[in-house]
Amino acid sequence: METVVTSAEMQACDHYAIDTLKIPGLILMENAGSGVVEMIEKHFGSMAGKTVVIVCGKGNNGGDGYVVARHLFNRGAKVIVLLLWKPSEQKGDAKINFESIQKISSKFNKDEMLQIKELKSSRTLRLLPKPDIIIDAIFGTGFSGEVRESYQSVIEWINISHAKKVSIDMPSGVNADNGEVNNVAIKADLTVTMALKKVGLITGEGMSYAGKVEVVDISMPSEICKKPQTFIVGADDVRRVLPRRPVNAHKHSVGKIFVLAGSPGFTGAAAMTASTAMKAGAGAVILGTPNSVYHILAKKLTEVMVEPLPDTEEGTLSLTAYEKIIKHLKWSDVLICGPGISRNLETCQLIWKIVSEYNKKILIDADGLNNLSEKISFLKNHTSREIIITPHTGELSRLTGLSSIDIEKNRVSIARQMAKQFRLTLVLKGAPTVIADENGIVYINSTGNPGMASAGMGDILAGLIGGLWAQGMSRTEAAYSGVFLHGYAGDMARNKYGEKSLLAMDVQDFLYKSILEIENSNSL
Repeated sequence: METVVTSAEMQACDHYAIDTLKIPGLILMENAGSGVVEMIEKHFGSMAGKTVVIVCGKGNNGGDGYVVARHLFNRGAKVIVLLLWKPSEQKGDAKINFESIQKISSKFNKDEMLQIKELKSSRTLRLLPKPDIIIDAIFGTGFSGEVRESYQSVIEWINISHAKKVSIDMPSGVNADNGEVNNVAIKADLTVTMALKKVGLITGEGMSYAGKVEVVDISMPSEICKKPQTFIVGADDVRRVLPRRPVNAHKHSVGKIFVLAGSPGFTGAAAMTASTAMKAGAGAVILGTPNSVYHILAKKLTEVMVEPLPDTEEGTLSLTAYEKIIKHLKWSDVLICGPGISRNLETCQLIWKIVSEYNKKILIDADGLNNLSEKISFLKNHTSREIIITPHTGELSRLTGLSSIDIEKNRVSIARQMAKQFRLTLVLKGAPTVIADENGIVYINSTGNPGMASAGMGDILAGLIGGLWAQGMSRTEAAYSGVFLHGYAGDMARNKYGEKSLLAMDVQDFLYKSILEIENSNSL
């Protein structure tokens, strides 16, 4: 899997490379700068004759910018290095590379193809020639918080320019750990990041600020990142773990699932979850649903067996249903509970009893989670060692007491923290969906699109993950594979129907193709 890192993890890698492996920082900076130029040419063609403005801070990000300036000058570009700090404030490797372009500018610059200017006022910006490309070498990965007022005007000038915009390592103003933008940030067309992707490039607002993301090799050994904690899930990662049907398979050997779902007005959730579990490959699925809606679901579903259960006066699942449920729990390999079951108090009590007593595989979704938020101790003290929960931001907020805003801003770190605290696999749905296990390992999904922000998508996902899990996958593999396949099917459906018209059942219709393509391809 592709590793992604936080700013602190990347800094630790840098220190290890320089201090332990004795790779000079100048070499890493040289490789970074030359890699940026290669990616610029890959995306925007030859730089000969083009005007490039490189906006440099005083740290190592600025140092990378000086290396870029030298290489672009050598390729025949007209380069203007715009300093946001006084030259006397440069230090370390950045200072060495700055002094290099100073000397080149003074000795080999008869046509003024390499100019160095200090930003003294807004007038400096107005007097610059119209650039073809602006390179952002201001902050890099160490930035957090708000962009100070003295930098805001520069970033705003960059953003309104019609030039192509390239950020080195991170778009300046974007937090490398969570993608947060507090006030202003570079809106890049291309971000060239060093050695490993940063979490902030693929989460939060960072996704919409980074543009196309390219990773360049700076000759840092891949083994340098010890015990990585965060990964991006790709097609090959899913293909390697998908279950294969044995030739002697029968319906009871490839996964038996009991789905506890549905209530008046929410029969669609139950139907979508149960039918998707079968489309995922489960051999047999029984849907337990209240008497009040049994007749609707019995007509709607063909392959799924539907079991009527005692209901309350409101037509929701009654606590007395537990006695009938027990036999199905003993029969099944996986229990999926929650879609559309309501928040009736007696239904809540039924969920509390199941979670506190059942010791096999449980996937809890939707109202199953909302009911547990009323008595969170039942989830914290669960009996089963095999639990997956699939909350969206609001449901996780109710479970944890954290605000939805904080969860959305820190999806990776909070998913990691909560999965460890609850001792389970957590699927935090959203953009992007992140999957965390009790060991603190996080998997970031790479598929899906905004059209999937519609009702019923979570029900499809719950059935898909449960169906994979019942076939023998580990719970975390089933979770990240299900999320990937769900998003991949959503991308296929989007290509046919567009984002605005995308429905959950459209995604279900493409699941077979999603699974087939991943199974039959070595690389997508």
